[in-house]
Amino acid sequence: MPETERMIKMTHAEKAVELFANGCNCSQAVFTAFSDVTGMDEELAKRLSSSFGGGIGRMREICGACSGMFMAAGILYGADTDRDDKLKAEHYKRIQHLAGKFKEVHGTMNCAELLKNLSVTKDPTPEKRTEQYYKVRPCVRFVRTAAEILDEYIAENEPK
Repeated sequence: MPETERMIKMTHAEKAVELFANGCNCSQAVFTAFSDVTGMDEELAKRLSSSFGGGIGRMREICGACSGMFMAAGILYGADTDRDDKLKAEHYKRIQHLAGKFKEVHGTMNCAELLKNLSVTKDPTPEKRTEQYYKVRPCVRFVRTAAEILDEYIAENEPK
């Protein structure tokens, strides 16, 4: 089966997991997986979301998988006006809903808390993506969860 045909048949969660396994950070994996519905070029999506991996630049703040989910939701549903507070409030409510779903599954959106059982640093140098890295790193679960949550939301709510 040709590569493009195989990618079309993948779910967003499967694509996000594959992107993560191929070296994308958590945010890139989730955000780029939704390029087919956001209309964003995959390379641009990777560049735009590259800052949010590792809890925003490896600072271990908000989980990058969540940031990727929120960015995709912003393209699909976000307010595109500066002065409509009602639209902004509706979108913030949407983001809080998505965040709540993630927290229901994992207990937190904070990267450091999600990785609390690992020895992780805020050093800006990414860890080498080895077989051992993928064996102990729970991030792939967070990537899958964020993509599944957004897919479920999209299925229930027609994008703009």
